[in-house]
Amino acid sequence: QVQLVESGGGLVQPGGSLRLSCAASGSIFSINAMGWYRRAPGKQRELVAVITSGGSTNYADSVKGRFTISRDNAKNTVYLQMNSLKPEDTAVYYCKAVHGGVNYWGKGTLVTVSS
Repeated sequence: QVQLVESGGGLVQPGGSLRLSCAASGSIFSINAMGWYRRAPGKQRELVAVITSGGSTNYADSVKGRFTISRDNAKNTVYLQMNSLKPEDTAVYYCKAVHGGVNYWGKGTLVTVSS
């Protein structure tokens, strides 16, 4: 079992920045990929960014150049640095970890981009 706890969400003005964190605990050995997904109001959950244990990353086209995913294996934590935020980035952001072929999800953190 893997437990994931997200933090760092909040209200930010357009053009602003936030950094999300996702701390993993439990059976954290051999966690492979970790990533961030989001669900905007009235929309389906979508991939934002993913990072493998080796450090390879992948991003949704909508966030490329603005968001950066990183991983601190010593702290069992993955981060999402979000810059140049837009109103359309408003969503609940979820952390996901893949471990033993099973997907684990956090409960999410709300990001609201509004003036």
